[in-house]
Amino acid sequence: MAQTTGSPNLAQLNQETHQAWEQNAAYWDARMGEGNDFVKLLLWPALSRLLQVRPDWRVLDVACGNGLFSRRLAALGADVTAFDFSSEMIAHARHRSRDPWIDYRVLDATDEQALLGLGQGRYDAAMSSMALMDIADIDPLLCVLPRLLIPGGRFVFSVMHPCFNQEEAIMMSELGDRGQVIYSVKVSGYLTPTIRHGQALTGQPADQLYFHRSLQELLGVCFRHGFVLDGLLEPAFLPGHLPGSNPLGWSGAFSQFPPALVCRLRC
Repeated sequence: MAQTTGSPNLAQLNQETHQAWEQNAAYWDARMGEGNDFVKLLLWPALSRLLQVRPDWRVLDVACGNGLFSRRLAALGADVTAFDFSSEMIAHARHRSRDPWIDYRVLDATDEQALLGLGQGRYDAAMSSMALMDIADIDPLLCVLPRLLIPGGRFVFSVMHPCFNQEEAIMMSELGDRGQVIYSVKVSGYLTPTIRHGQALTGQPADQLYFHRSLQELLGVCFRHGFVLDGLLEPAFLPGHLPGSNPLGWSGAFSQFPPALVCRLRC
């Protein structure tokens, strides 16, 4: 069940989130590996298009999980520093690759002082894929990132689309009056920030917390810390994409509704 945030205990929520990802790391790594269709067809094309990584760039991968995007960045010639607060996730990342161009670290994205220790003015770009909605408090990260980036540096992130892919959105199929099947997304709530338990992958050992933020809430934090939005993509599966085991999953039938939002910010 979703609940409004009110005045949440952010430290407690962050601890619960950390424990869940420590428990889920092995399950997530085994099933996600180097990426599924969501990663390969939606996220990475949009992220790489907005990042426009150049060889020898220094790139920061925030909340990197098992490092699947870190390895893609390194393959483009980037020198990558990747961190996650789950030591189990970082262990899986290191097991998958000993690439000398990737420096994996265990670090909490809500710890401002630890973030500053990554090196001010060091990075040409930073990215974070499908992680901001998992972080209890994104203010410390958005406060520090402009100091970690070079002047004019970019931060590209992806999240579940807050308009269509959230707790208060229901995917539907209905039969029209002429016998046609109509696919739609019914949204019953959006503006109020909420916290809910959920699963990134069905069957994972522990539920995790999702932190829903509207567009004005999410981007407002970025703007407050000096970022300017200069790129935005809403990737969706093409109409011909075959559905998976869930007939109401994000398949081609829902090609008019983007399940992800990808933004580029500059400082």
